[in-house]
Amino acid sequence: MRISELVRASAYSALVAASLLGAAGEALAFDDKVFDDKTGVKPESSPWAVFQFGFSAYKSGHKDQAVEAYRYAAENGQIGATWKLARMYAEGDGVAQNDYEAFKFFTEIAEQDVEPGSPEESYVSDALVALGGYMKEGIPGSPVSANPVAAQEYYMRAAANYRNANAQYEMGKMFLKGDGGVKASVKQAGRWLQLAAEKGHAGAQATLGNLLFESGKVVRGLAMMTAALERAQPSDQPWIRGMQEEAFALADESDRRTAISLAEDILTKGNQ
Repeated sequence: MRISELVRASAYSALVAASLLGAAGEALAFDDKVFDDKTGVKPESSPWAVFQFGFSAYKSGHKDQAVEAYRYAAENGQIGATWKLARMYAEGDGVAQNDYEAFKFFTEIAEQDVEPGSPEESYVSDALVALGGYMKEGIPGSPVSANPVAAQEYYMRAAANYRNANAQYEMGKMFLKGDGGVKASVKQAGRWLQLAAEKGHAGAQATLGNLLFESGKVVRGLAMMTAALERAQPSDQPWIRGMQEEAFALADESDRRTAISLAEDILTKGNQ
């Protein structure tokens, strides 16, 4: 990064930090308008104002107030508040971790009739992917049993309607294995993986790269796996590295060098 770009980035970070600190201050100033320490959220409060208060309270570390504010806003139609509650329960963030509670909130969101391209699309899209994950594995100690077909339906809705990269990746894997009631098809798997890979999904890039490698497109496959490894989150790096190293061991030196060069192009130019 050039010095001028670094300075601009630092200045921007400072502005963001200042705005968040301001938001935290607003939470405390806003307290007497929508929240009472004795009675909780005031019943006459606007759901949107309470949602904003919840966000500010969360950012300032008052997660108990944030949860109550989000609950009020969610009960009064704020999808964003419902999504935030779902994520908090799924991750144990400010509340005791509880996948079944998260599942119920995500289900409320998924039942909303939200058009693709609407401001609330991301909430529904993420909720569908989360529900797909819960249905794929089930939730121990709850009424939610594993149901791969239901999981596939959630993933398909998110992948097709909202073009969610995580859902497209999951659909690709399902078509590879013939899971979730779909017939195994490398062609269909490749189609979904390509869509997710084009959005920068590292898992999809690695899996598609491996498919290409196995089909004889050695350089392209190696390059995609190498680029995916660079982009991957720490949790995904071990399996991607294992796949990439195994492929590299089978390739000749010339193909390896060409693949490394192509991977650099993929990383810098975004080419697949």
